[in-house]
Amino acid sequence: MNRLVEYAGPAACGGPFVRLTLNSPHNRNALSNALISQLHQGLRDAEADPAVRAVVLGHAGGTFCAGADLSEASGGDPRGDRERGVAGGSGSAPSARGDRERGVAGGSGSAPSARGDRERGVAGGSGSAPSARGDRERGVAGGSGSAPSARGDRERGVAGGSGSAPSARGDRERGVAGGSGSAPSAYDMAVARAQELTALLRAMVALPLPVIGAINGHVRAGGFGLVGACDLAVAGPHSTFALTEARIGVAPAIISLTLLPKMSARAAARYYLTGEKFGASQAAEIGLVTMAADDVDAAVAALVAEVGRGSPQGLAASKALTTAAVLAGFERDAERLTQESARLFVSDEAREGMLAFLQKRPPSWVPADSAEGQAAR
Repeated sequence: MNRLVEYAGPAACGGPFVRLTLNSPHNRNALSNALISQLHQGLRDAEADPAVRAVVLGHAGGTFCAGADLSEASGGDPRGDRERGVAGGSGSAPSARGDRERGVAGGSGSAPSARGDRERGVAGGSGSAPSARGDRERGVAGGSGSAPSARGDRERGVAGGSGSAPSARGDRERGVAGGSGSAPSAYDMAVARAQELTALLRAMVALPLPVIGAINGHVRAGGFGLVGACDLAVAGPHSTFALTEARIGVAPAIISLTLLPKMSARAAARYYLTGEKFGASQAAEIGLVTMAADDVDAAVAALVAEVGRGSPQGLAASKALTTAAVLAGFERDAERLTQESARLFVSDEAREGMLAFLQKRPPSWVPADSAEGQAAR
């Protein structure tokens, strides 16, 4: 199996931490099922090693994370997605160039920025949370990164990451029917992709080890969720951030579970509603990251050194104090946000937004006299 997440243990790192490196440059570190599964495994391996005090999450290439991987849901065929009105079952729009070539998009419904993301093929992802009990017992949530099976969910006491048992009626309506073999609908696909990423985000938040993000590249959509799930995060001079979901008729629903507890309310409203692109300094100012630094590696090393002075028990208990409200938000809101996210992704407005993006034109709700300015952005 291709290694999409590189694992370096304490011996290789020269200290009491592990480094997980997103290394899937062919799709800009998109959140494919394989990458999510490997990242889950890396978190479990780190937790199982008594020598580890922290996890550093970094990346290879110029993009930290581009969101979810469209090719897994649609075979990378934009024509097919246009006909079905979905992008990977999620409603996020692929870029005209990059996504046709790479199949990058996602479960959060976030769209790339008009200029940079067309060039890079960046889009997003999101999902719903597993049960609190199961995750506390396991230390992580949804370790496979894929939508849970009916059997597995019954054994673990969760359903699609929501913590509730699936009803026969609900499954019949959604076309899943406990493995009946019926083809998934666009809504099913949106929900499944949402569940995968949310399980990963919750695993990061619930992990008893501090997670430190080392970011020096582009962050879009589902990638925001990873940043928000980090306990500490350092952003370098090459970092850029944008939440452009509203521009294609959807919203950053599930990733809000890790974003809103970090970002200031005014900043969240600004960037959720405008889709503006911003850099590392602004990300630090609004609370999305801990600090902006010219030398990301040096700044992360300093944080690791300080964290490494803590005891395992002390670090776990201290982190739990800072994440309790976030985990409560997962339990309270994840299922509702998953359904809301899927509803938006398969809506008429989202289809128009995706088609407009693919066709390099403004969507129908943008006034004609502002089209030129929007294209320039």
